Amino acid sequence: MRRYTTSCAYNTVSMGDGLSEFGVITTGLARNYYLENLDDLGAPTPHLHVGAYPFPVETIRAFVGRLEHVLILEEGYPYLERALRGIMPTACEIQGRESGHVPPDGELNPDIVRTSLGLPARHGLDVETGPLPGRPPQLCAGCPHGDSFHAVTAALAGFPNAVVTSDIGCYTLGALPPYNAIQSCVCMGASVGMAKGAADAGLHPVVAVIGDSTFLHSGMTPLLDAITENTPMTLLILDNKTVGMTGGQPTIRPSSELEGLVRGLGVPADHLHVLEAHPRFAAQNTEILHRELAHKGLSVIIAVRECLETIKRGKQEQVAAKA
Repeated sequence: MRRYTTSCAYNTVSMGDGLSEFGVITTGLARNYYLENLDDLGAPTPHLHVGAYPFPVETIRAFVGRLEHVLILEEGYPYLERALRGIMPTACEIQGRESGHVPPDGELNPDIVRTSLGLPARHGLDVETGPLPGRPPQLCAGCPHGDSFHAVTAALAGFPNAVVTSDIGCYTLGALPPYNAIQSCVCMGASVGMAKGAADAGLHPVVAVIGDSTFLHSGMTPLLDAITENTPMTLLILDNKTVGMTGGQPTIRPSSELEGLVRGLGVPADHLHVLEAHPRFAAQNTEILHRELAHKGLSVIIAVRECLETIKRGKQEQVAAKA
């Protein structure tokens, strides 16, 4: 691997005019920020970009051998900067996050890199504007998750101490108005485990909200724990038939298998419901949710309706295929 990275095309070296005593080493996206400022540097500056690891030790040694100062531009942790202090044979000064030439925390951008290169800061125009209204993120108009959250809030109206744990996905926006329906978002699958913990601690009612793709990714294991102990909680799986948050990719298994999968894990049939998340079924869905909240054991509700964006994209692809 080290032999490969020494000669591969992803680790590149440009020595400029060969006269500069100052050089730059970039990694990842930091190269783009450096290149955006290149025209203002004047004389060509020696530049080494590390794009493949393990980083090429001998290439770096050869690069810094004729330099007196080298600036390390890398996102996040000063990984390469710290490593260089153990492999550089010369008295070349290493500049970077630890030396203070680059801010020690936060993401880089072209202006931060510009200052680190010793270039004068660029100042934008001062534009007077009126107060801008807040625009918090929200679910798409008509999103099936919104119908599910309306049913949840209606079913919980008589339970002031209810606990609603949620997960990572579009439906996390249910924490915001107009829904105000969920109380937590930690990591994928945490909604089920947190709901079980809340129920085990004696809280009631407890609802866990998770998406279909997230359930398939990380929700089945904690659900199996809840099934084993018949934990008094309700799991609401929001099945929009896609991985909506990251662009509408297909789920690892089709939605048609979700009910059978949940039943196969051991959820009793009389407390497993598949609902259509649609306004015309709002009263019916709320009644089922309310009934299962009163159940002193585990229940699972799968609310199904396809993501509107996925439907829209499917229609566009059909039109394109006929053209």
